[in-house]
Amino acid sequence: MLASGLCFVGVNIGVKWVGDGLPPQQSAFLRFALGLVYVLPVAGLLVRDLPRGRDLRLYAIRGAVHTVGVLLWFYGITRIKLAEVSALLYLTPIFVTMGAALFLGERLKARRLLAIAAGILGALMILRPGVRELDPGHLAVLGTAVFFGASYLIAKGLTGRHGPGVIVAMLSITVTVGLIPFAAAVWVTPTWDQLAIMFAVASFATGGHYAMTRAFQAAPVSVTQPAAFLQLVWATLFGWVLFMEPPDAFVIAGGAVIVAAVSFIAWREAVAHRRAATPASDQAAGP
Repeated sequence: MLASGLCFVGVNIGVKWVGDGLPPQQSAFLRFALGLVYVLPVAGLLVRDLPRGRDLRLYAIRGAVHTVGVLLWFYGITRIKLAEVSALLYLTPIFVTMGAALFLGERLKARRLLAIAAGILGALMILRPGVRELDPGHLAVLGTAVFFGASYLIAKGLTGRHGPGVIVAMLSITVTVGLIPFAAAVWVTPTWDQLAIMFAVASFATGGHYAMTRAFQAAPVSVTQPAAFLQLVWATLFGWVLFMEPPDAFVIAGGAVIVAAVSFIAWREAVAHRRAATPASDQAAGP
């Protein structure tokens, strides 16, 4: 999980480093298109187990939902601090939990409701509406957390019928296709340096998801979840050193509150899973 956090911070750094040199829509497309090289090892499995019928429609819907989230994320990261992006994306499991209650009929007991309230409080500590002017980037990253949450809920319904290799590969393919018209509308010829950075971004993203999966195989979610908080620490440090974004005590405090809330939800769902009740919710991650 420590390696996963570093990889996702690497994704953020790469995208922010490219900055305005490439339109956000094109950066998002290049991240997924260049990342398709990592789909090749499971190409045979994908052809053999190609989803059909209702599942194929679910993959298409997930690809469309995730595409919107990715576009918002790539826009937001060019406008606000790295630490704020990382902290706000921790809200994704909160939205997953809320969505599971609204659309999957899962019960929200008092403890989970308090954890959700704590997560929202943490977000308010970060954003501080009325105290400072909010940038459109803040709203974009909040939207990212909502759309990623919806994407993970759809994936949750697919895990019982398809393996992780197929699910990840289908996401990569559908999002790449979904981003084509947005990238084509603003396309500029990238330099070799920009292509190298975007390939590094794609590699970090793939490595982050792989490391996260290995962490979940090695230990319970309730153990690995708190380690994700270090992603905010690294994002704050690299944002300060590389982009002259000084640490913000409210962002650190708000992020800590959100991570505490997410860790509690993860622990409760891990306990419920052991009792053969509700599967553990997805971990927040990068695009």
